[in-house]
Amino acid sequence: MHLTTDAELERSTVVANNLMNRERRLPGYNRELGIDVPAVLRRTATTRPARWLDLCCGAAYALGEATHLLGRDAEIVGVDLVGFFACRPDPPRLRLVTASATTWHPDAPFDLITCVHGLHYIGDKLTLLARITTWLAEDGLFVANFDAGSVRLADGTPAGRRLTSALRSQGLAYDARTKRIRCTGPRTLDLPYRYLGADDQAGPNYTGQPAVDSYYAPEKPVAPRRTGDLS
Repeated sequence: MHLTTDAELERSTVVANNLMNRERRLPGYNRELGIDVPAVLRRTATTRPARWLDLCCGAAYALGEATHLLGRDAEIVGVDLVGFFACRPDPPRLRLVTASATTWHPDAPFDLITCVHGLHYIGDKLTLLARITTWLAEDGLFVANFDAGSVRLADGTPAGRRLTSALRSQGLAYDARTKRIRCTGPRTLDLPYRYLGADDQAGPNYTGQPAVDSYYAPEKPVAPRRTGDLS
């Protein structure tokens, strides 16, 4: 099997899939992630604007809707590889960034970080998860769609319970039924896997759309620690 690098992967037609819910609206976040985004942000915006980062934000319709609903009570950042945005940015309330989620990094922590189906198209999913959890504010919430079955070992077998146990041991909650992953509060993860490459010809995942499988070699686990590092 030929495994692609992340640079090659980002030129793949599978990653550029425009059928995967790119035009989602705010109610779609409740359906896909089980959260009411405006309610989460309003609970935070008591003494300062709440900060929301949406990775792989698609056309950003939902971000535009949230900006109008919350006004100066929120600062929202959307990041997408394709960058076909349907609304205009309105800094500092709304910033839209065309960039790879695997290389982009923020300049301040976020109270809410979401990623609707975007992780299905990332090569090194575990490194991105580890980066995201350092971007959370104290008591900030991260929630995303994540298919643990797309993380595979060199021989093609799923990483399985060892992976989900490692995620849970380091403070992430994974629901195998809903395919959702969550984390509250910043932390530094050291997951026991070394990235080998990705397969963009893996075929449809549980969504019915073609997705990307990520391949890893297992390594010795290291205990986690909480952090506010933004690196």
